[in-house]
Amino acid sequence: MRKYLIGLLALSAVLLSGCGYNQIQSQDEQVTSSWSEVLNQYQRRADLIPNLVSTVKGEAKFEQDTLTKVVEARSKATSIQATPDLVNNPEAFQKFQQAQGQLTSALSRLLVVSENYPSLRANQGFRDLQAQLEGTENRITVARNRYIKSVQEYNVTIRSFPSNLTAMVFGYKAKANFAVENEKELATPPSVSFDTPAAK
Repeated sequence: MRKYLIGLLALSAVLLSGCGYNQIQSQDEQVTSSWSEVLNQYQRRADLIPNLVSTVKGEAKFEQDTLTKVVEARSKATSIQATPDLVNNPEAFQKFQQAQGQLTSALSRLLVVSENYPSLRANQGFRDLQAQLEGTENRITVARNRYIKSVQEYNVTIRSFPSNLTAMVFGYKAKANFAVENEKELATPPSVSFDTPAAK
């Protein structure tokens, strides 16, 4: 009887070590950690925007429509409750991504329009905020790349045998990942014309 119990324990240990449970736990934690860093960088960007808008408002003739779009996009992006569980809800994740994309677009437009205002470009406060914003955008890119990689590793693990069985038993599902927003447009090859205007 004792040999039978020892054999059963040994077999259980082998089965549990090969089931992928610990690997899933480790990768799930990595996804959570990576996601927290993405949120941290997005929050950093959101915190810079009020100062940027205030500085730009000082330029009397600056396009109000551009400023309004930035303020509205920030409001929409920060209104989404970005919890760690967001990565487990593909629909909520997509809404979050769209809101952040709209904010990125509005900020890009603001910075492009600001090039038309020499006094604004000469303002040291504006230049400092612009540099901080550019640095934050770089940090967002790095954080998103880390998140994408950690989600990829996690999703591969829970879909691979035998860890997929463990994932099924414990209810682990694939996590949402960032996608290219204009994927259909990127899939369409650009039209190139080498026609030259006729000589007069």
